Amino acid sequence: MKKIEIMDTTLRDGEQTSSVSFSASEKLTLAKLLLEELKVDRIEIASARVSEGEFQAVKNITEWANEYNHLNAVEVLSFVDGGVSIDWMVKAGARVQNLLTKGSLNHLTHQLKKTPNQHFNEAKNVISLASDKGIATNVYLEDWSNGMRNSKDYVFEFLEFLSTQPIKRIMLPDTLGILTPKESYDFVFEIKNAYPNIHFDFHAHNDYDLGVSNAIEGLRAGADGLHLTVNGMGERAGNAPMSSTIAVINDFVPNVTIGVNEKVLYTVSKLVENFSGIMIPANKPIIGANVFTQTAGIHADGDNKNNLYFSDLLPERFGRTRQYALGKASGKANIQKNLQELGLKLNEDELKKVTQRIIELGDKKQVVTKEDLPYIISDVLDSGSYEEKITVDSYVLTHSKGLKPSTTIALNIEGESFEENAQGDGQFDAFMNAIRKIFKKKKLVLPDLVDYAVRIPPGSRSDALCETIITWKNKASEFKTRGLDSDQTVSAIKATEKMLNIINN
Repeated sequence: MKKIEIMDTTLRDGEQTSSVSFSASEKLTLAKLLLEELKVDRIEIASARVSEGEFQAVKNITEWANEYNHLNAVEVLSFVDGGVSIDWMVKAGARVQNLLTKGSLNHLTHQLKKTPNQHFNEAKNVISLASDKGIATNVYLEDWSNGMRNSKDYVFEFLEFLSTQPIKRIMLPDTLGILTPKESYDFVFEIKNAYPNIHFDFHAHNDYDLGVSNAIEGLRAGADGLHLTVNGMGERAGNAPMSSTIAVINDFVPNVTIGVNEKVLYTVSKLVENFSGIMIPANKPIIGANVFTQTAGIHADGDNKNNLYFSDLLPERFGRTRQYALGKASGKANIQKNLQELGLKLNEDELKKVTQRIIELGDKKQVVTKEDLPYIISDVLDSGSYEEKITVDSYVLTHSKGLKPSTTIALNIEGESFEENAQGDGQFDAFMNAIRKIFKKKKLVLPDLVDYAVRIPPGSRSDALCETIITWKNKASEFKTRGLDSDQTVSAIKATEKMLNIINN
């Protein structure tokens, strides 16, 4: 088993995500979490010389890292700048530089406008200066992937030079995310075969959505370390994502071992989401909101019978739980799974009615949650306790600034249709006034409304189902009716419709 180093570069390369800038306190919080909880081997936290705020962030992290014996795992991107980056790092307390050099002749010729020997000598001076200052050196070969495609002789000339230098690692970045998985394997294999005793890191970007595949192929070819970011953050389409890459390594690369704690991946991802403001897509593997949710009823049925739709990708590995969605694709099996979690039981007829109601809500594109389920059950079972003689066939609710709310309703009483319009202090009050007009014509008496309560399931969102509970009082006693809908006024109308049937049964 080969031990592979995982270097997280969320705080440096990941921060190059458009519009993202972590504060010094956020960087320190994430650094602690990455090293002590997620247990990555190394973290790259900043670029030297960027700003005063970046300097303070690095200083805070290195002071903490020094106290807790993590200083050698904290790295800073530096530049071939005659030692300016080294001085910055010394003041910030950093002890490992990731020196950015040119890994393609194209970059060297057109950006630096220097010869290979000039570049090598300047890099040598920085490496020597770092060593004198007690700073260890890793070397990035920027644009290495294009270098291997178009100027391979230059890349190997540079590697031959670096093999003579006092450095710890050489880092091979697919800077523009252009490699295919085959190229990733072939290029890393060729280099590792030529220099088997040098530690090589592979750094994949995700421009073609091949970041994970390329990282795995680099690993299979002999790479000694991988660079990843939480949530795949990074410039353009981002870097190879930490969560997916770790899961694939653990499940499909049996000849290597890593120290990353899978169970913390989701926690770290959510914190980075909050700090960065970059939302995790709901369907993002491992960490997306929906990736461990079964929607189709046939899947829940299979899970009930023998976990037929389970795989090795179990949510519990990542500190998550499997869920069964409720909506128009739900079958009885989905609902039974949710009922089991809530400790509720229904007979076959009740389950059929609840299933139909959930499908109706799903057709309206409403999101139905497990927390909504007790409300739906209560509403459905309550509806079956009386014979429906009165129905509200249709209504129009209006509410305009400067005008009193009004309602027009069509009410059916034992086969006879009535239509009426009324105003009120609110939409529901207007609705009740229209009902009173119809009942007056029929010489029927309405009970008094004595209490009106509205609630939504705990933790629900603004589009949650709303339950309205109305307490009524007639000559004999008080009684309650419930209505359920995503619209508060409509839920009150449904509760009222139940009341009309109860008093006329």
